[in-house]
Amino acid sequence: MTPSTTGGGRRGLTAAAVPDLVAAARDGQSRAVGRLLSLVEDESPLLPEVMRALAPHVGHARIVGLTGAPGVGKSTSTNALVAELRRRGDRAAVLAIDPSSPFSGGALLGDRIRMTDHAGDPGVFIRSMAARGHLGGLSWTAPQAMRVLDGVGFDVVLVETVGVGQSEVEIAGHADTTIVLLAPGMGDGIQAAKAGILEVGDLYVVNKADRDGATKVRRDLRAMLALAERPEHVWRPPVLLTTAATADGVPAVADALGEHRAWLESSGELERRRVRRVRDEIEAVALGALRRRWESVGAGGRLEELARAVVAGETDPYAAAESLLPG
Repeated sequence: MTPSTTGGGRRGLTAAAVPDLVAAARDGQSRAVGRLLSLVEDESPLLPEVMRALAPHVGHARIVGLTGAPGVGKSTSTNALVAELRRRGDRAAVLAIDPSSPFSGGALLGDRIRMTDHAGDPGVFIRSMAARGHLGGLSWTAPQAMRVLDGVGFDVVLVETVGVGQSEVEIAGHADTTIVLLAPGMGDGIQAAKAGILEVGDLYVVNKADRDGATKVRRDLRAMLALAERPEHVWRPPVLLTTAATADGVPAVADALGEHRAWLESSGELERRRVRRVRDEIEAVALGALRRRWESVGAGGRLEELARAVVAGETDPYAAAESLLPG
């Protein structure tokens, strides 16, 4: 295997080399996995080739989202959960969506320091990806990155998001199971309901349970969840207590993930969620391709002309948009 197909810089990679790169990634070569993710982040023109090569291998990983306000201990909880999953024999990948640097647009990697426990483990892969200002807490390229990590053979893909309030509900549309993290002092159940998190969680975890107020947060959450009208056959989210720094309660979270997975499969909800997710992914890819096509044929200049015409009152936005669409 040549260096151009196993890792390093992205120069010189051709469509013919993509199958070798994918094979190297599926063989467990971390540099190859990292290179595939770099192609995703760069929106490389080779991405269609990458996705074609991965297509037969996608659909086996459990996609788990972890969300919550800053300060609840998402990175520490992710670290502890990865350790528990590894103890159970799962290969785990972590996609940590970080706030973008205001200077470079890159990911701020401070929280990744908490995950150095797994640095030498070949069964763990950790990658930070910049949110690039996207308010939902997920990068536009995150779904493609999840597809890569699934396709190269990880059993579980953990997606840790920025934690930015109401827009954080986006993770629920990308994960099979969404874990919502809270902590004492971060707001009571009523505030949680206002933040919208009671609509997205499959599991609720009150971290830092060794602090005063943890049981009250759990009690408030349970009371709020009990008010929601749910049919008998619908999953009822548990509320668990953990102290991630010492791994207390983390095995129960892993157990609950397994129980939720079993319910997803038996109820048919897993397929429904994945079809919905891929439908949105296809739409995003199509819209991106359409935008690039417009730019390549000079539609960008045409768009400027139309915008000026709308401002001048010579036409309206609907007529202008219609004129841009293919006949």
